[in-house]
Amino acid sequence: MKPEITIEYCPKCKWLLRAAYIAQELLTTFEEELKSVSLQPSEVSGRFLIGLNGECIFDRKRYGGFPEIKELKQMVRDRVCPGKSLGHSDTEAHHQQEP
Repeated sequence: MKPEITIEYCPKCKWLLRAAYIAQELLTTFEEELKSVSLQPSEVSGRFLIGLNGECIFDRKRYGGFPEIKELKQMVRDRVCPGKSLGHSDTEAHHQQEP
């Protein structure tokens, strides 16, 4: 079964556009691997979480801010399809692992 991602964002902080942008990037990059990416307004002020099948893989407060989109793609890739190359936005370590 394909994984599902949920992006929980704070509407009071006006983070809907950021959440939608991240969703679009993930759906474009992982169009074959993901079942869905859903957006969920948070009832908690300042919250921005990304979950994969119910497991939190990113928390803005723990991270200390927002990561670059390439970091998020790498987090998702490492859990969903570790062998997938992300092209120019991939880490050096991942490129070295490829045959």
